[in-house]
Amino acid sequence: MNKYSPSFHRHKSLKQEKNIMLPFSCYSPKLSLYILATCVILLMLLQIRSLHTVLPTSSSPLPSLSPSASWSLFQQWQNLVLNRTLAAASPVNCIQNPDSMNQKLRDSITFLPLKDLRFSNLPLDGHTWFMSSMYDTREEGEVQYQQFPSEPSKGRLLCLKGRDTHDGSWNYYALAWPEALPTNATQMKGLTFVSYNHYNYDNIWHGLSAVMPFVAWHRKNSCEKPARWVLYHWGELRFKMGTWLNLLMEATFGQAPYIEEFNGVDDDQPVCFEKAVVMRHNEGGMSRERRMEVYDLMRCKARVYCNVSLDRRDSRERPDIGMTLLMRSGARSFRNETAVIGVFEKECKKVKGCRLMVAYSNNLTFCQQVKQMSLTDILISPHGAQLTNMFLMDRNSSVMEFYPKGWLKLAGVGQYVYHWIASWSGMRHRGEWRDPNGESCPYSDEDHRCMSFYKNGLIGYNETHFAEWARNVLNDVQTKRFEEEGTKNGTASMKTCDCN
Repeated sequence: MNKYSPSFHRHKSLKQEKNIMLPFSCYSPKLSLYILATCVILLMLLQIRSLHTVLPTSSSPLPSLSPSASWSLFQQWQNLVLNRTLAAASPVNCIQNPDSMNQKLRDSITFLPLKDLRFSNLPLDGHTWFMSSMYDTREEGEVQYQQFPSEPSKGRLLCLKGRDTHDGSWNYYALAWPEALPTNATQMKGLTFVSYNHYNYDNIWHGLSAVMPFVAWHRKNSCEKPARWVLYHWGELRFKMGTWLNLLMEATFGQAPYIEEFNGVDDDQPVCFEKAVVMRHNEGGMSRERRMEVYDLMRCKARVYCNVSLDRRDSRERPDIGMTLLMRSGARSFRNETAVIGVFEKECKKVKGCRLMVAYSNNLTFCQQVKQMSLTDILISPHGAQLTNMFLMDRNSSVMEFYPKGWLKLAGVGQYVYHWIASWSGMRHRGEWRDPNGESCPYSDEDHRCMSFYKNGLIGYNETHFAEWARNVLNDVQTKRFEEEGTKNGTASMKTCDCN
């Protein structure tokens, strides 16, 4: 193509115009070349001015400007070039006004429902619908958690909005940079524990499953304590824990848990937390070793709190073998308590140093339960939340569990939770007895509607089976006790707790 053609000129003109319109970066090589070229031009102009003042004007065939006029024109052109150069290199153009930038970040914050209705029927399918857009931090063998601010959150804080106690989709969350919190937001100082639980905080087993991961995080992170707790059940706010759970947390952290109620905060006013840790998977992801260490810590702290000896050998009240019948009243209680007590009492008397203790969980204070479990080597109890107390026994203690009719086929995997906690806390689950007799269901045995008839049924007894079962467990415990005393390798005694 002819370089003098119109199309060549148009192409060149457009390219030049494009280059002129592009903004310069403060560190752009183009800017350096631009400044260098400007300096060269200035030097050339100064040289031209010098020639004007030296050469006689009559020697020029063209009209010439006077020295003063030439200098005035040079100054105007110089000011124009310098102003444009400084404007291009100005920090205002390279770095936006901080206030303007923060406002843009503030305006970009989007609050999402805590309860993502897309996953409302799949709460445990791969992740969770609670804060569904967020992923947990996973470390081998450790509890799964979210922390704000952190590297995964890109330094952003967790903000919550809404106080609904009936519908979690009306409560919201968002992430915000500390310099650009949402408009009208309140920032709460210190560490905040945010708990999600799809059970509740009144039942001691369900509640323990929800708070136990926070104890694991606390133990792993220099025993840092929370300034407050924010509790969610199905994404709905809750403002209290059950008494047993509340006291266990007070014992563990050395302070009563402060449950945040957001008093004085409007429903549409955001609250942001200086530091927050979120748990939504209970003990999920933790190794058995880590779980046992966490239960060791809670057991130790509970005994210190209740002024109970940490070492079984230091307790004068401790029998050689303590057997406790932990009874229930009402649902899932024994139909004939006297007969059941008689069977185990008879077998206990056959073993030297064995003492049978009968207790009712609903009649014991928290510290009375802690003390009772510290004296117990064999725990005998119907299936129920009171069995959660087993982790308060010494490691390698034994558990015997009883079920009413119908649970095996219809109760699902939840009926094995005390098998699990026995393993996680270092106990030995010695099996269960399932009553073959009980209330009849008007439907077939496979019909799930029958569970409503069986769930709270009473438990009978089988004297022959119970006696043989108790005898085997007692003999095993006695043998291990002799071995421990002979080798001096019994359960390691506790002298102090972690996180002192």
